Amino acid sequence: MFSVVIGAQWGDEGKGKIVDYLSEEADLVVRFSGGANAGHTIVTGDITYKLHLIPSGIVYPNTKVVLGTGMVIDPESLFNELETITKQGLSWKGRVFISDRAHLVLPSYKEMDIELEKGRRSPIGTTGRGIGVTYSQKAQREGIRICDLGDSKFLSTLAENEIQFLNPYIDRIKEMMIDLASFMDENKDKKVLFEGAQGILLDLDIGTYPFVSSGYAAAAGAAMGGGVGPGSIDKVFGVFKAYSTRVGNGPFPSEFLRERDGELEDYIRDLGREYGVTTGRPRRCGYLDLVALKYACRTNSIDHLVLTHIDVYDEIKDIKVCVAYEVDGKEIVNFPSSRDILARAKPVLKSFKGWVENISNVKKYEKLPKNAQDYIKFIEDYTNTSVGIVSVGYQRDQTMMRTGLWTE
Repeated sequence: MFSVVIGAQWGDEGKGKIVDYLSEEADLVVRFSGGANAGHTIVTGDITYKLHLIPSGIVYPNTKVVLGTGMVIDPESLFNELETITKQGLSWKGRVFISDRAHLVLPSYKEMDIELEKGRRSPIGTTGRGIGVTYSQKAQREGIRICDLGDSKFLSTLAENEIQFLNPYIDRIKEMMIDLASFMDENKDKKVLFEGAQGILLDLDIGTYPFVSSGYAAAAGAAMGGGVGPGSIDKVFGVFKAYSTRVGNGPFPSEFLRERDGELEDYIRDLGREYGVTTGRPRRCGYLDLVALKYACRTNSIDHLVLTHIDVYDEIKDIKVCVAYEVDGKEIVNFPSSRDILARAKPVLKSFKGWVENISNVKKYEKLPKNAQDYIKFIEDYTNTSVGIVSVGYQRDQTMMRTGLWTE
């Protein structure tokens, strides 16, 4: 059975924790897009794993992981990450595979990335890790793929500094290289999780263009970057936080404003640890945007939503969510494509009574306070999508399943 886990907002929704939790019964976890600009944090007991390229399932000793076709891989970052998790006690050899069609990130791409950002008409706030440049090289048919590392004729066309950079990694990467399409066919009867990067509002085609990532973050990308056909996907899970966050530039209609919301952004950011795993940058925070979340459900055929960070609201008496946008005196309830409309949009807010109690130790959904259940029920009704998983903390056991992952 093939299930997909994607971010249903602007990234940083807690996908790493959810994939880690669901991977306990998975045979294989496939990361289908993105590069070292992504960051997934997994907390297991007193150990915190910070992953950027390696799929979250690596924490389980019997789970295999794949860096898929849609990824762009910086070999230096990859092997630094593998060295780090080795020191943390994880044995990964024989469990990490790389699609032979994935693309490589070179040091010069990072330099180009930074220079391009300086000259943009609309600065994006890139992480400067060469991700966009690598995808651009791929689209221009000038990229370097994993399979090219075994082609001596192709390697002879590279610049001397490029060869010097790649040489220490070539043999190690070739040991992990696979033909992903045939590999997935061999595993078609296994329990497979496809792990996305960023969130769908950062998807190149359906996100808030041009303030988006260069790869695909949508569920459809799991087929393209995961080596399978779209008909093979059985379930799609969309992860979202009880509030919204965004990193970098771009419109954010439900963003907290100090003149309207006081110190709420600082409170949420600190309590929710809203700082980038990759960059350390503080994230912009705002109210849960149900207009955007419904759009995510529609464009990704999300079967079940996954709610995280709801415990951050434990001490707030009045909880608000964005249920529409006000633009030029008119209310709109459909997510617009225009950056100008999004930039001018003001959130129409609906208030809910908070539960004002600690829910981090609640193990069953039915034991959640009524006000928390009412809040979740409203989200389900608005998006017409069930909330199948609820997370009330960073630990694995702070997770409530309301639906079966490996059932039809």
